[in-house]
Amino acid sequence: MAERAALEELVRLQGERVRTLKQQKAGTDQIEEEVAKLLKLKAQLGPDEGKQKFVLKTPKGTRDYSPRQMAVREKVFEVIIKCFKRHGAEVIDTPVFELKETLTGKYGEDSKLIYDLKDQGGELLSLRYDLTVPFARYLAMNKLTNIKRYHIAKVYRRDNPAMTRGRYREFYQCVSVGKLGNNRSSLKAAGSTFSSWYSKQPGFELSVNVYVHTEKESVQVEGQSPYLFLVNLAYGSVFSGGVSLVEQLLLDPKLSQNKQALEGLGDLKLLFEYLTLFGVANRISFDLSLARGLDYYTGVIYEAVLLQTPARAGEEPQGVGSVAAGGRYDGLVGMFDPKGRKVPCVGLSIGVERIFSIVEQRLEALEEKVRTTETQVLVASAQKKLLEERLKLASELWDAGIKAELLYRKNPKLLNQLQYCEETGIPLVAIIGEQELKDGVIKLRSVASREEVDIRREDLAEEIKKRTSQNLCIC
Repeated sequence: MAERAALEELVRLQGERVRTLKQQKAGTDQIEEEVAKLLKLKAQLGPDEGKQKFVLKTPKGTRDYSPRQMAVREKVFEVIIKCFKRHGAEVIDTPVFELKETLTGKYGEDSKLIYDLKDQGGELLSLRYDLTVPFARYLAMNKLTNIKRYHIAKVYRRDNPAMTRGRYREFYQCVSVGKLGNNRSSLKAAGSTFSSWYSKQPGFELSVNVYVHTEKESVQVEGQSPYLFLVNLAYGSVFSGGVSLVEQLLLDPKLSQNKQALEGLGDLKLLFEYLTLFGVANRISFDLSLARGLDYYTGVIYEAVLLQTPARAGEEPQGVGSVAAGGRYDGLVGMFDPKGRKVPCVGLSIGVERIFSIVEQRLEALEEKVRTTETQVLVASAQKKLLEERLKLASELWDAGIKAELLYRKNPKLLNQLQYCEETGIPLVAIIGEQELKDGVIKLRSVASREEVDIRREDLAEEIKKRTSQNLCIC
Protein backbone atom coordinates (compact mmCIF):
# COMPACT_ATOMS: atom_id res chain seq x y z
CA MET A 1 0.00 0.00 0.00
CA ALA A 2 2.86 2.38 0.87
CA GLU A 3 4.51 1.73 -2.51
CA ARG A 4 1.28 2.44 -4.37
CA ALA A 5 0.72 5.64 -2.40
CA ALA A 6 4.23 6.81 -3.36
CA LEU A 7 3.51 6.14 -7.05
CA GLU A 8 0.19 8.01 -6.85
CA GLU A 9 2.02 11.02 -5.41
CA LEU A 10 4.60 10.90 -8.26
CA VAL A 11 1.76 10.78 -10.80
CA ARG A 12 0.11 13.79 -9.16
CA LEU A 13 3.34 15.82 -9.15
CA GLN A 14 4.13 14.91 -12.76
CA GLY A 15 0.61 15.85 -13.81
CA GLU A 16 1.03 19.27 -12.18
CA ARG A 17 4.36 19.72 -14.03
CA VAL A 18 2.70 18.98 -17.39
CA ARG A 19 -0.13 21.46 -16.67
CA THR A 20 2.38 24.15 -15.64
CA LEU A 21 4.39 23.72 -18.86
CA LYS A 22 1.20 24.03 -20.92
CA GLN A 23 0.18 27.21 -19.08
CA GLN A 24 3.67 28.66 -19.66
CA LYS A 25 3.41 27.71 -23.36
CA ALA A 26 6.66 25.74 -23.22
CA GLY A 27 8.12 24.07 -26.29
CA THR A 28 6.24 21.14 -27.84
CA ASP A 29 9.21 18.75 -27.46
CA GLN A 30 9.54 19.52 -23.75
CA ILE A 31 5.80 19.02 -23.10
CA GLU A 32 5.75 15.73 -25.03
CA GLU A 33 8.74 14.50 -23.05
CA GLU A 34 7.03 15.24 -19.70
CA VAL A 35 3.74 13.69 -20.92
CA ALA A 36 5.66 10.52 -21.82
CA LYS A 37 7.04 10.38 -18.27
CA LEU A 38 3.51 10.82 -16.88
CA LEU A 39 2.17 7.97 -18.99
CA LYS A 40 5.04 5.73 -17.90
CA LEU A 41 4.27 6.41 -14.24
CA LYS A 42 0.57 5.69 -14.80
CA ALA A 43 1.47 2.41 -16.48
CA GLN A 44 3.53 1.41 -13.43
CA LEU A 45 0.61 2.35 -11.19
CA GLY A 46 -1.79 0.10 -13.09
CA PRO A 47 -5.59 -0.05 -12.50
CA ASP A 48 -6.94 0.45 -8.98
CA GLU A 49 -9.05 -2.63 -8.46
CA GLY A 50 -10.22 -1.29 -5.12
CA LYS A 51 -12.03 1.61 -6.78
CA GLN A 52 -15.22 0.80 -8.65
CA LYS A 53 -16.26 2.89 -11.62
CA PHE A 54 -19.14 5.20 -10.70
CA VAL A 55 -22.23 4.61 -12.84
CA LEU A 56 -24.42 7.66 -13.23
CA LYS A 57 -28.03 6.46 -13.05
CA THR A 58 -31.23 6.78 -11.06
CA PRO A 59 -31.85 4.19 -8.30
CA LYS A 60 -33.70 1.04 -9.28
CA GLY A 61 -37.43 1.58 -9.62
CA THR A 62 -37.20 5.39 -10.01
CA ARG A 63 -37.06 7.75 -12.97
CA ASP A 64 -36.44 11.35 -14.00
CA TYR A 65 -39.11 13.34 -15.80
CA SER A 66 -38.28 15.59 -18.76
CA PRO A 67 -40.11 18.92 -19.29
CA ARG A 68 -42.39 17.16 -21.81
CA GLN A 69 -43.23 14.38 -19.35
CA MET A 70 -43.80 16.90 -16.57
CA ALA A 71 -46.23 18.82 -18.78
CA VAL A 72 -48.25 15.62 -19.23
CA ARG A 73 -48.04 14.90 -15.49
CA GLU A 74 -49.28 18.38 -14.57
CA LYS A 75 -52.23 18.01 -16.95
CA VAL A 76 -53.17 14.65 -15.42
CA PHE A 77 -52.98 16.12 -11.91
CA GLU A 78 -55.06 19.09 -13.03
CA VAL A 79 -57.86 16.81 -14.25
CA ILE A 80 -57.80 14.77 -11.02
CA ILE A 81 -57.72 17.78 -8.68
CA LYS A 82 -60.55 19.55 -10.54
CA CYS A 83 -62.69 16.45 -10.16
CA PHE A 84 -61.93 16.09 -6.44
CA LYS A 85 -62.74 19.77 -5.84
CA ARG A 86 -65.94 19.51 -7.87
CA HIS A 87 -67.09 16.92 -5.34
CA GLY A 88 -66.25 19.18 -2.39
CA ALA A 89 -62.99 17.55 -1.24
CA GLU A 90 -60.40 19.29 0.94
CA VAL A 91 -56.66 18.71 0.58
CA ILE A 92 -54.32 17.52 3.35
CA ASP A 93 -50.68 16.43 3.57
CA THR A 94 -48.74 14.17 5.94
CA PRO A 95 -44.99 13.49 6.49
CA VAL A 96 -43.19 11.34 3.92
CA PHE A 97 -42.03 9.12 6.79
CA GLU A 98 -43.94 7.75 9.79
CA LEU A 99 -43.07 5.99 13.01
CA LYS A 100 -42.39 2.38 12.10
CA GLU A 101 -44.99 1.11 14.57
CA THR A 102 -47.62 3.24 12.80
CA LEU A 103 -47.16 1.25 9.58
CA THR A 104 -46.45 -2.26 10.86
CA GLY A 105 -49.27 -4.78 10.99
CA LYS A 106 -51.46 -2.91 8.50
CA TYR A 107 -50.48 -4.43 5.15
CA GLY A 108 -50.32 -8.20 5.69
CA GLU A 109 -47.60 -9.86 3.61
CA ASP A 110 -46.87 -6.55 1.87
CA SER A 111 -45.33 -5.22 5.11
CA LYS A 112 -42.00 -6.64 3.91
CA LEU A 113 -42.05 -4.01 1.15
CA ILE A 114 -41.84 -1.10 3.60
CA TYR A 115 -38.64 0.97 3.47
CA ASP A 116 -37.15 1.23 6.98
CA LEU A 117 -34.86 4.16 7.84
CA LYS A 118 -31.84 4.07 10.11
CA ASP A 119 -32.30 5.42 13.63
CA GLN A 120 -31.60 9.16 13.39
CA GLY A 121 -32.33 10.24 16.95
CA GLY A 122 -34.25 7.79 19.07
CA GLU A 123 -37.19 7.08 16.72
CA LEU A 124 -37.57 4.09 14.40
CA LEU A 125 -38.96 5.47 11.14
CA SER A 126 -40.21 4.10 7.81
CA LEU A 127 -41.11 5.71 4.49
CA ARG A 128 -44.87 5.68 3.95
CA TYR A 129 -46.13 2.68 1.99
CA ASP A 130 -49.42 4.33 1.01
CA LEU A 131 -51.52 7.36 1.97
CA THR A 132 -54.32 5.45 3.69
CA VAL A 133 -52.63 4.46 6.96
CA PRO A 134 -51.13 7.96 7.49
CA PHE A 135 -54.62 9.35 6.90
CA ALA A 136 -56.09 7.02 9.52
CA ARG A 137 -53.38 8.16 11.96
CA TYR A 138 -54.25 11.79 11.10
CA LEU A 139 -57.95 11.18 11.84
CA ALA A 140 -57.22 9.50 15.18
CA MET A 141 -54.76 12.21 16.28
CA ASN A 142 -57.18 15.02 15.46
CA LYS A 143 -60.30 13.13 16.63
CA LEU A 144 -62.02 13.66 13.26
CA THR A 145 -65.07 11.63 12.31
CA ASN A 146 -66.22 13.56 9.25
CA ILE A 147 -64.02 14.78 6.39
CA LYS A 148 -64.00 14.55 2.61
CA ARG A 149 -60.35 14.78 1.67
CA TYR A 150 -57.93 14.20 -1.19
CA HIS A 151 -54.18 13.70 -0.94
CA ILE A 152 -51.61 13.56 -3.75
CA ALA A 153 -48.09 12.60 -2.73
CA LYS A 154 -45.26 10.13 -3.26
CA VAL A 155 -45.13 6.73 -1.58
CA TYR A 156 -42.36 4.11 -1.46
CA ARG A 157 -42.30 0.33 -1.82
CA ARG A 158 -39.40 -2.15 -2.02
CA ASP A 159 -41.20 -3.93 -4.85
CA ASN A 160 -39.87 -5.47 -8.05
CA PRO A 161 -40.33 -2.58 -10.48
CA ALA A 162 -41.83 -2.93 -13.96
CA MET A 163 -41.06 0.47 -15.48
CA THR A 164 -42.83 -0.11 -18.80
CA ARG A 165 -46.11 -0.84 -16.97
CA GLY A 166 -45.91 2.15 -14.65
CA ARG A 167 -44.76 0.13 -11.62
CA TYR A 168 -42.07 1.89 -9.57
CA ARG A 169 -40.53 1.92 -6.11
CA GLU A 170 -41.19 5.66 -5.80
CA PHE A 171 -44.51 6.79 -7.22
CA TYR A 172 -47.43 9.12 -6.73
CA GLN A 173 -50.73 8.13 -5.22
CA CYS A 174 -53.87 10.19 -5.72
CA VAL A 175 -56.28 9.27 -2.96
CA SER A 176 -59.79 10.53 -2.29
CA VAL A 177 -62.11 9.70 0.59
CA GLY A 178 -65.83 10.24 0.27
CA LYS A 179 -67.75 11.82 3.17
CA LEU A 180 -66.46 9.25 5.61
CA GLY A 181 -68.16 5.97 4.81
CA ASN A 182 -69.78 7.01 1.48
CA ASN A 183 -69.23 4.37 -1.26
CA ARG A 184 -71.34 6.02 -3.93
CA SER A 185 -69.59 9.40 -3.88
CA SER A 186 -66.17 7.73 -4.28
CA LEU A 187 -67.37 5.67 -7.26
CA LYS A 188 -69.06 8.72 -8.82
CA ALA A 189 -65.84 10.73 -8.41
CA ALA A 190 -63.85 7.95 -10.04
CA GLY A 191 -66.28 7.88 -12.95
CA SER A 192 -66.09 11.64 -13.41
CA THR A 193 -62.28 11.61 -13.34
CA PHE A 194 -61.85 8.98 -16.02
CA SER A 195 -64.64 10.46 -18.14
CA SER A 196 -62.68 13.72 -18.24
CA TRP A 197 -59.71 11.95 -19.85
CA TYR A 198 -61.42 9.47 -22.10
CA SER A 199 -64.64 11.04 -23.37
CA LYS A 200 -63.48 10.21 -26.90
CA GLN A 201 -60.75 7.74 -26.03
CA PRO A 202 -60.65 4.25 -24.44
CA GLY A 203 -63.45 3.80 -21.88
CA PHE A 204 -63.26 2.47 -18.38
CA GLU A 205 -65.06 -0.05 -16.24
CA LEU A 206 -65.35 -0.15 -12.46
CA SER A 207 -65.63 -3.55 -10.78
CA VAL A 208 -66.98 -3.85 -7.23
CA ASN A 209 -67.07 -6.68 -4.73
CA VAL A 210 -67.73 -7.14 -1.03
CA TYR A 211 -64.94 -8.20 1.29
CA VAL A 212 -66.49 -10.20 4.16
CA HIS A 213 -64.90 -10.88 7.56
CA THR A 214 -66.30 -14.30 8.57
CA GLU A 215 -66.65 -16.02 11.92
CA LYS A 216 -64.58 -19.07 12.89
CA GLU A 217 -67.37 -21.53 12.13
CA SER A 218 -67.70 -20.37 8.51
CA VAL A 219 -66.64 -22.62 5.65
CA GLN A 220 -63.05 -21.93 4.56
CA VAL A 221 -61.07 -23.11 1.54
CA GLU A 222 -57.39 -22.37 1.03
CA GLY A 223 -56.90 -19.53 -1.47
CA GLN A 224 -60.51 -18.32 -1.36
CA SER A 225 -62.55 -16.15 0.97
CA PRO A 226 -65.46 -18.07 2.57
CA TYR A 227 -67.93 -15.75 0.84
CA LEU A 228 -66.43 -16.33 -2.62
CA PHE A 229 -66.26 -20.09 -1.96
CA LEU A 230 -70.00 -20.21 -1.16
CA VAL A 231 -70.82 -18.29 -4.34
CA ASN A 232 -68.63 -20.59 -6.43
CA LEU A 233 -70.47 -23.65 -5.10
CA ALA A 234 -73.65 -22.28 -6.57
CA TYR A 235 -72.49 -20.53 -9.71
CA GLY A 236 -69.19 -22.08 -10.80
CA SER A 237 -67.41 -19.73 -13.20
CA VAL A 238 -70.08 -16.99 -13.25
CA PHE A 239 -68.01 -14.21 -11.69
CA SER A 240 -69.35 -10.85 -12.84
CA GLY A 241 -72.50 -9.00 -13.77
CA GLY A 242 -74.70 -6.10 -12.79
CA VAL A 243 -77.50 -5.61 -10.30
CA SER A 244 -79.26 -8.64 -11.78
CA LEU A 245 -76.46 -10.88 -10.49
CA VAL A 246 -76.83 -9.32 -7.03
CA GLU A 247 -80.58 -10.06 -7.07
CA GLN A 248 -79.92 -13.61 -8.27
CA LEU A 249 -77.49 -14.25 -5.43
CA LEU A 250 -79.94 -12.86 -2.87
CA LEU A 251 -82.39 -15.62 -3.84
CA ASP A 252 -79.83 -18.41 -3.56
CA PRO A 253 -80.75 -20.85 -0.72
CA LYS A 254 -77.12 -21.60 0.20
CA LEU A 255 -76.13 -17.94 0.48
CA SER A 256 -79.25 -17.17 2.51
CA GLN A 257 -77.67 -19.22 5.32
CA ASN A 258 -74.76 -16.77 5.58
CA LYS A 259 -75.84 -13.63 7.43
CA GLN A 260 -72.78 -11.57 6.41
CA ALA A 261 -73.13 -12.54 2.76
CA LEU A 262 -76.76 -11.39 2.77
CA GLU A 263 -75.80 -8.10 4.41
CA GLY A 264 -73.09 -7.54 1.82
CA LEU A 265 -75.43 -8.30 -1.09
CA GLY A 266 -78.05 -5.98 0.40
CA ASP A 267 -75.50 -3.20 0.57
CA LEU A 268 -74.50 -3.82 -3.05
CA LYS A 269 -78.11 -3.67 -4.22
CA LEU A 270 -78.54 -0.31 -2.49
CA LEU A 271 -75.24 0.86 -3.97
CA PHE A 272 -76.42 0.03 -7.50
CA GLU A 273 -79.62 2.01 -6.88
CA TYR A 274 -77.58 5.10 -6.00
CA LEU A 275 -75.20 4.54 -8.94
CA THR A 276 -78.21 4.43 -11.27
CA LEU A 277 -79.30 7.83 -9.95
CA PHE A 278 -75.77 9.14 -10.60
CA GLY A 279 -75.92 7.81 -14.17
CA VAL A 280 -72.83 5.59 -13.90
CA ALA A 281 -74.36 2.15 -13.23
CA ASN A 282 -73.69 1.06 -16.82
CA ARG A 283 -69.96 1.38 -16.09
CA ILE A 284 -70.04 -0.66 -12.88
CA SER A 285 -69.86 -4.45 -12.73
CA PHE A 286 -70.19 -6.73 -9.70
CA ASP A 287 -67.09 -8.93 -9.96
CA LEU A 288 -66.90 -11.93 -7.61
CA SER A 289 -63.27 -12.65 -8.52
CA LEU A 290 -62.06 -9.25 -7.30
CA ALA A 291 -59.77 -9.35 -4.24
CA ARG A 292 -57.50 -6.93 -2.39
CA GLY A 293 -54.35 -7.99 -0.56
CA LEU A 294 -54.33 -5.41 2.23
CA ASP A 295 -55.51 -6.36 5.72
CA TYR A 296 -57.51 -3.24 6.55
CA TYR A 297 -60.45 -3.62 4.14
CA THR A 298 -63.73 -4.45 5.91
CA GLY A 299 -66.46 -4.06 3.28
CA VAL A 300 -66.94 -3.12 -0.35
CA ILE A 301 -63.81 -3.09 -2.53
CA TYR A 302 -63.49 -1.82 -6.08
CA GLU A 303 -61.10 -1.51 -8.98
CA ALA A 304 -61.13 0.60 -12.17
CA VAL A 305 -59.89 -0.86 -15.47
CA LEU A 306 -59.38 1.11 -18.68
CA LEU A 307 -60.67 -0.56 -21.83
CA GLN A 308 -59.24 -0.13 -25.31
CA THR A 309 -61.53 0.67 -28.20
CA PRO A 310 -62.20 -2.51 -30.27
CA ALA A 311 -60.28 -2.71 -33.53
CA ARG A 312 -63.37 -3.94 -35.41
CA ALA A 313 -67.09 -3.75 -34.79
CA GLY A 314 -68.31 -6.50 -32.50
CA GLU A 315 -64.85 -7.28 -31.15
CA GLU A 316 -64.54 -7.62 -27.38
CA PRO A 317 -62.70 -4.72 -25.68
CA GLN A 318 -59.20 -5.51 -24.50
CA GLY A 319 -58.14 -4.36 -21.03
CA VAL A 320 -55.06 -2.21 -20.54
CA GLY A 321 -54.82 -2.74 -16.80
CA SER A 322 -56.06 -1.50 -13.47
CA VAL A 323 -55.73 2.26 -12.95
CA ALA A 324 -57.56 2.73 -9.63
CA ALA A 325 -58.65 0.70 -6.64
CA GLY A 326 -60.07 1.17 -3.17
CA GLY A 327 -62.69 0.13 -0.70
CA ARG A 328 -64.10 0.41 2.81
CA TYR A 329 -61.90 0.27 5.91
CA ASP A 330 -64.01 0.91 9.00
CA GLY A 331 -61.56 -0.53 11.54
CA LEU A 332 -58.30 1.17 10.54
CA VAL A 333 -58.76 4.41 12.48
CA GLY A 334 -59.69 2.40 15.59
CA MET A 335 -56.21 0.83 15.57
CA PHE A 336 -54.82 4.25 16.53
CA ASP A 337 -57.65 5.33 18.85
CA PRO A 338 -57.09 4.64 22.59
CA LYS A 339 -60.74 3.62 22.93
CA GLY A 340 -60.75 1.63 19.68
CA ARG A 341 -63.63 3.66 18.23
CA LYS A 342 -64.55 2.69 14.68
CA VAL A 343 -64.70 5.47 12.08
CA PRO A 344 -66.33 4.41 8.78
CA CYS A 345 -64.02 5.23 5.84
CA VAL A 346 -64.22 4.62 2.10
CA GLY A 347 -61.36 5.60 -0.21
CA LEU A 348 -60.16 5.37 -3.79
CA SER A 349 -56.56 5.50 -4.99
CA ILE A 350 -55.84 6.42 -8.62
CA GLY A 351 -52.73 4.81 -10.14
CA VAL A 352 -51.37 7.95 -11.74
CA GLU A 353 -48.09 6.36 -12.85
CA ARG A 354 -50.12 3.93 -14.95
CA ILE A 355 -52.15 6.85 -16.31
CA PHE A 356 -48.91 8.68 -17.20
CA SER A 357 -47.66 5.66 -19.14
CA ILE A 358 -50.95 5.32 -21.05
CA VAL A 359 -51.15 9.03 -21.93
CA GLU A 360 -47.48 9.14 -23.01
CA GLN A 361 -47.97 6.11 -25.26
CA ARG A 362 -51.06 7.70 -26.78
CA LEU A 363 -49.22 10.97 -27.49
CA GLU A 364 -46.31 9.13 -29.10
CA ALA A 365 -48.66 7.03 -31.24
CA LEU A 366 -50.55 10.13 -32.43
CA GLU A 367 -47.29 12.11 -32.73
CA GLU A 368 -48.89 14.98 -30.84
CA LYS A 369 -46.73 17.93 -29.88
CA VAL A 370 -46.66 18.77 -26.18
CA ARG A 371 -46.09 22.31 -24.98
CA THR A 372 -43.72 22.47 -22.03
CA THR A 373 -44.34 26.15 -21.24
CA GLU A 374 -47.45 28.34 -21.01
CA THR A 375 -45.85 31.42 -22.59
CA GLN A 376 -48.49 33.54 -24.33
CA VAL A 377 -46.23 35.94 -26.20
CA LEU A 378 -42.57 36.41 -27.14
CA VAL A 379 -41.25 39.97 -27.03
CA ALA A 380 -39.09 40.38 -30.15
CA SER A 381 -37.27 43.14 -31.99
CA ALA A 382 -36.87 43.73 -35.71
CA GLN A 383 -33.69 45.84 -35.49
CA LYS A 384 -30.52 45.94 -33.43
CA LYS A 385 -29.91 47.90 -30.22
CA LEU A 386 -33.42 47.39 -28.85
CA LEU A 387 -32.61 45.13 -25.89
CA GLU A 388 -33.63 47.80 -23.35
CA GLU A 389 -36.97 48.30 -25.10
CA ARG A 390 -37.64 44.56 -25.17
CA LEU A 391 -36.89 44.30 -21.44
CA LYS A 392 -39.15 47.27 -20.71
CA LEU A 393 -42.07 45.80 -22.68
CA ALA A 394 -41.61 42.36 -21.12
CA SER A 395 -41.76 43.93 -17.66
CA GLU A 396 -45.00 45.75 -18.56
CA LEU A 397 -46.57 42.51 -19.75
CA TRP A 398 -45.48 40.60 -16.63
CA ASP A 399 -47.02 43.31 -14.43
CA ALA A 400 -50.26 42.93 -16.41
CA GLY A 401 -50.35 39.17 -15.70
CA ILE A 402 -49.19 38.09 -19.17
CA LYS A 403 -46.90 35.06 -19.51
CA ALA A 404 -44.17 36.55 -21.67
CA GLU A 405 -40.54 35.86 -22.43
CA LEU A 406 -37.74 37.09 -24.67
CA LEU A 407 -34.50 35.72 -26.04
CA TYR A 408 -31.63 36.72 -23.77
CA ARG A 409 -29.35 37.83 -26.56
CA LYS A 410 -28.36 41.40 -27.29
CA ASN A 411 -29.28 41.51 -30.97
CA PRO A 412 -31.13 38.32 -32.00
CA LYS A 413 -32.25 37.96 -35.59
CA LEU A 414 -36.00 38.25 -36.13
CA LEU A 415 -36.04 34.94 -38.02
CA ASN A 416 -34.45 33.14 -35.05
CA GLN A 417 -37.04 34.65 -32.70
CA LEU A 418 -39.92 33.48 -34.93
CA GLN A 419 -38.41 29.99 -35.23
CA TYR A 420 -38.17 29.80 -31.43
CA CYS A 421 -41.92 30.49 -31.20
CA GLU A 422 -42.71 27.71 -33.68
CA GLU A 423 -40.49 25.21 -31.87
CA THR A 424 -41.92 25.94 -28.41
CA GLY A 425 -45.56 26.55 -29.41
CA ILE A 426 -45.73 30.24 -28.40
CA PRO A 427 -48.81 31.56 -30.24
CA LEU A 428 -48.02 35.30 -30.44
CA VAL A 429 -45.04 37.60 -31.05
CA ALA A 430 -44.93 41.24 -29.93
CA ILE A 431 -42.48 42.94 -32.30
CA ILE A 432 -40.77 46.23 -31.46
CA GLY A 433 -39.12 48.36 -34.13
CA GLU A 434 -37.96 51.97 -34.42
CA GLN A 435 -41.10 52.94 -36.30
CA GLU A 436 -43.35 51.22 -33.75
CA LEU A 437 -41.66 53.14 -30.95
CA LYS A 438 -42.28 56.45 -32.75
CA ASP A 439 -45.94 55.59 -33.38
CA GLY A 440 -46.58 54.24 -29.84
CA VAL A 441 -47.74 50.85 -31.16
CA ILE A 442 -46.58 47.24 -31.01
CA LYS A 443 -46.81 44.87 -33.97
CA LEU A 444 -48.62 41.73 -32.79
CA ARG A 445 -48.01 38.69 -34.98
CA SER A 446 -49.89 35.38 -34.95
CA VAL A 447 -47.35 32.59 -35.31
CA ALA A 448 -49.89 30.17 -36.86
CA SER A 449 -51.42 32.49 -39.50
CA ARG A 450 -48.47 34.93 -39.78
CA GLU A 451 -50.99 37.75 -39.70
CA GLU A 452 -49.68 41.03 -38.22
CA VAL A 453 -51.61 43.94 -36.76
CA ASP A 454 -50.55 47.15 -35.00
CA ILE A 455 -51.88 47.45 -31.43
CA ARG A 456 -51.58 50.53 -29.24
CA ARG A 457 -49.08 49.81 -26.47
CA GLU A 458 -51.58 50.47 -23.67
CA ASP A 459 -54.04 47.99 -25.25
CA LEU A 460 -51.51 45.22 -25.90
CA ALA A 461 -52.05 43.23 -22.67
CA GLU A 462 -55.84 43.07 -23.13
CA GLU A 463 -55.45 42.01 -26.77
CA ILE A 464 -53.09 39.19 -25.80
CA LYS A 465 -55.48 38.01 -23.07
CA LYS A 466 -58.37 38.01 -25.54
CA ARG A 467 -56.47 35.99 -28.14
CA THR A 468 -55.12 33.43 -25.67
CA SER A 469 -58.20 33.10 -23.45
CA GLN A 470 -58.87 29.52 -24.59
CA ASN A 471 -57.21 26.82 -22.49
CA LEU A 472 -54.09 25.36 -24.04
CA CYS A 473 -54.40 21.60 -24.49
CA ILE A 474 -51.27 19.48 -24.22
CA CYS A 475 -52.72 16.00 -24.54
